[in-house]
Amino acid sequence: MSEFVEKAAAIAREAGAVINTLAKRGIGYELKGVHDLVTEADRASEHLIIERLEQHFPTHAIVAEESGAHEGSSEYRWYVDPLDGTTNFAHSFPVYNVTLALERAGEVIAGVVYDPTRDEMFQAEKGSGAFLNGQRIHVTKTAKLEDSLCATGFPSRKRHQNINIHFYYQFAMQTHGVRRAGAAAIDLAYVAAGRLDFYWEFSLNPWDMAAGTLLVREAGGQCSDMRGKPFDLRGNDVLADNGLLHAPVVQMIDRIYRGDYAVPMPQMPTEP
Repeated sequence: MSEFVEKAAAIAREAGAVINTLAKRGIGYELKGVHDLVTEADRASEHLIIERLEQHFPTHAIVAEESGAHEGSSEYRWYVDPLDGTTNFAHSFPVYNVTLALERAGEVIAGVVYDPTRDEMFQAEKGSGAFLNGQRIHVTKTAKLEDSLCATGFPSRKRHQNINIHFYYQFAMQTHGVRRAGAAAIDLAYVAAGRLDFYWEFSLNPWDMAAGTLLVREAGGQCSDMRGKPFDLRGNDVLADNGLLHAPVVQMIDRIYRGDYAVPMPQMPTEP
């Protein structure tokens, strides 16, 4: 692994230690919007990460969830989510992570996802494979939708306007189940590690997807938008899978968009 991945992993691990310390303290949270939470841990982690990145790579640009963009003078750009899964963290639900990814001239070349609750470091570099705590990881070989386990997420805002409930129900009925853990980068890392067969979600940001999609591709998987078109880091949605399930999942998604449900949507029961 290059210096980029090694430094990113060290920074993520240090930020994870800060988060663990604050988790033990039982800190509260604030609202950025009606449902969007932010905690002291988000800010402390991001401050540390930006400080370390500026120390090691002073000319690189940085795009971070809480503080926005720091322009640099080179073709390199870091995407930082200092605490992916803030709502989980605020409720002491142990599914959250630190994620960093490096883009060069529009292409993601390095990324890490660190889960401080399990001390799991997922890391990848373009062309060098994907790893979990130093061991190479691979996507699953599941080839049938009915044999798969998948995951998705829902936006923190305007959930009532989000159509994902239709996709959730159809996939829940056609697979072994749908997991909704609440941390996009972890879901993507789990596809890369063979813990999930595929993952989809709407309305994500580049820092949610950058490292995780690189992990999936380097682990032998495939990433696209939900229509099967080439993945765009600045796009609105993502589908990540083991490659074998890509066509069946895209076909199912097309059916759902058309309202041609494989399983009829349930009707509300009438009162007795």
